[in-house]
Amino acid sequence: MQLDNRAQTLLKALIERYIADGQPVGSRELSRISGLELSPATIRNVMADLEEMGFVASPHTSAGRVPTPRGYRVFVDTLLTVQTIDHSSVESKLQSSLHTGSSQKVISNAAQILSSLSEFAGIVMTPRRESVFQQIDFLRLSEKRILLVIVGPTGDVQNRLLLTETDYTPSQLVQAANFINQHYGGLSFDEVKLRLQGELQQLRDDMTRLMQIAVEAGSDAMNDSSEDVVISGERNLLSVTDLSSNMASLRRLFELFEQKTSLMQLLDSSNKASGVQIFIGGESNLVPMDQMSVVTSPYSVNGKVVGTLGVIGPTRMAYERVIPIVDITAKLLSNALSHSSG
Repeated sequence: MQLDNRAQTLLKALIERYIADGQPVGSRELSRISGLELSPATIRNVMADLEEMGFVASPHTSAGRVPTPRGYRVFVDTLLTVQTIDHSSVESKLQSSLHTGSSQKVISNAAQILSSLSEFAGIVMTPRRESVFQQIDFLRLSEKRILLVIVGPTGDVQNRLLLTETDYTPSQLVQAANFINQHYGGLSFDEVKLRLQGELQQLRDDMTRLMQIAVEAGSDAMNDSSEDVVISGERNLLSVTDLSSNMASLRRLFELFEQKTSLMQLLDSSNKASGVQIFIGGESNLVPMDQMSVVTSPYSVNGKVVGTLGVIGPTRMAYERVIPIVDITAKLLSNALSHSSG
């Protein structure tokens, strides 16, 4: 729906003022802050048109107006001037946190950084793991108890306890590990399953059984080894009046964090986008409430998109500040993970 320049200017001024102080904005104030030489009567007419189109609404208790999710959508898509934030200070803060430890630690740091910079909740969907391993080792713990040690492509280590019917000697365990590493290192456990079926005739039956158990356990370990979604700073949202003033909406918000299913769908859908995406209020079935927005961006490892990160906050957030925070964090997380897996 096309808005003329006058309507766009007034809508932008209204939303920026509302984001800044959270109070409904009246015609007189708009006349003062918009820079337009218009009478309050003309402004009231434009506001009435914007309200009819669904871009603003009038709370019953006030003469002023507030933006609707639809109004915010026009604002972020066409009227927003994104701030240039001081990249160097953000980057130095991110760089030190994003080059420490395992990829899981780096991801959890990214969620904390998003939260602290935005002052809302930071969220990172962990990389979709293909259950690929670089190598495995078997460690005999006691009779019929073996520790399976799996080293992933990025150096992450997973352990699984195997209970076996046979008591394997250390040399048998070394032989089995060498066979798997030599023939299958770098493949996914699912691929190994298929290939083992045809290729294990050359090994004795008891060794075949050990390898099958190891591959099953390895596949499980890689699939459930990490949280799907890391969230940081949910408590920040308790101090956001727009979200916390309504107990029912607050409950819905924390159910969202608890269940994570719709969060996963939301982040999954933005995985396919390039660059920053903004989900505003109830316009998306994936966001459960009108007062909430999610700003997301995909991140990649060695050029391949593997997950999504973002900020969850009130619809009345400073988008011009949050968008570059999300954008820079995605780029730096991509660099950090590519660097650690390279």
